[in-house]
Amino acid sequence: QVQLVESGGGLVQAGGSLRLSCAASGLTFSTYTMGWFRQAPGKEREFVAAVSRSGGNTYYADSVKGRFTISRDSAKNTVYLQMNSLKFEDTAVYYCAADSSTWVRRSQESYDYWGQGAQVTVSS
Repeated sequence: QVQLVESGGGLVQAGGSLRLSCAASGLTFSTYTMGWFRQAPGKEREFVAAVSRSGGNTYYADSVKGRFTISRDSAKNTVYLQMNSLKFEDTAVYYCAADSSTWVRRSQESYDYWGQGAQVTVSS
């Protein structure tokens, strides 16, 4: 059974930092592209960042480029999202997702497995 478990969410002041972790089990981690998505209250879920199978290629939404960094640790079957210079508009539930495709894709419909989500709240 595939499980993706996010952790590291919480409440932070604007300008602060948080690091989200997503521990994967039940799948061959190295064969999955990993992504982060988020859903703010009243809005649709949107792409945030993705990392290729090897970790060598990363992709970001324009809204987080230069502030967020995605990375993966194959030894720990874990993907991370380091979030710096957080803004009020970054407040959302953040979801980790796994995609078995060779390509790194931004469309949530492409992803096969999802975590339960982690709340990130940025106070202004």
